Amino acid sequence: MPARQLDDKSYHLFREFLEQQCGIVLGESKQYLVKSRLAPLMAKFNVETLGELVTRTLSPMERQLRSAVIDAMTTNETLWFRDEYPFELLKKRLLPEFKGQRTPVKIWSAASSSGQEPYSIGMSAMEYQQSNPGSLPGNVQIIGTDISHTMLEHCKYAHYDTLSLSRGLSAERKRLFFEPGENGMSKIKEPVKKLVSFRHLNLLGSYSLMGRFDIVFCRNVLIYFSPEIKKQILSQIYGVLNPGGYLFLGASESLSGLNQKFEMIRCNPGIVYQKNV
Repeated sequence: MPARQLDDKSYHLFREFLEQQCGIVLGESKQYLVKSRLAPLMAKFNVETLGELVTRTLSPMERQLRSAVIDAMTTNETLWFRDEYPFELLKKRLLPEFKGQRTPVKIWSAASSSGQEPYSIGMSAMEYQQSNPGSLPGNVQIIGTDISHTMLEHCKYAHYDTLSLSRGLSAERKRLFFEPGENGMSKIKEPVKKLVSFRHLNLLGSYSLMGRFDIVFCRNVLIYFSPEIKKQILSQIYGVLNPGGYLFLGASESLSGLNQKFEMIRCNPGIVYQKNV
């Protein structure tokens, strides 16, 4: 229907809004993506056209709508143990470096989406500790952050349907780390859940309240940002990493001109970056 199309002017204004609010850069011809993400909001907010929805979104008074739009545009499907190697490196190379440490090993999962990454980190930490009893007397603390309040509530609820569990999760891990939940779903078992906490964070904002970390996962996030914003985010991550701390990026992501701040460590397979001191 023509009423559901987004004209060039509205699309341009929406692109500017999205970049200003959360740093996401849309290409010149992504109207189809905006339409697919925002069309479900039209009935909820009683608007007849996408153009009207965008116009209302640009108003600072429309706080509920703006939040729903940002949720819709930033929510991404994800996998358990995505790419596998970061979690194997965590168990086999990184966590052993903290053996005997009596303060918690602090790990940050940036842009945690629906929770698969931070909970995968938690499962990996438990697998390491089960294989190495008593090696981390201070245990592990994992913080997952996201810009979407809706996703954060989903993460805290920690219930997943059969389709979600089929994406990257082995039968053995389902047995060990999940139990029956509500409405036919499965929920994360408490020992894993208690390792992970969640909080709201816009990666364009300040990280000053986050504390400091030994390991940061910022994977498959930077691809959505401009080079300038990527550099800003990476500089701030550098600032919250402890000396010698580690950074995981996505397979197609790079340090964007900040190579002097990190040492690239090539593993087999994969890459991890260590903070230079």
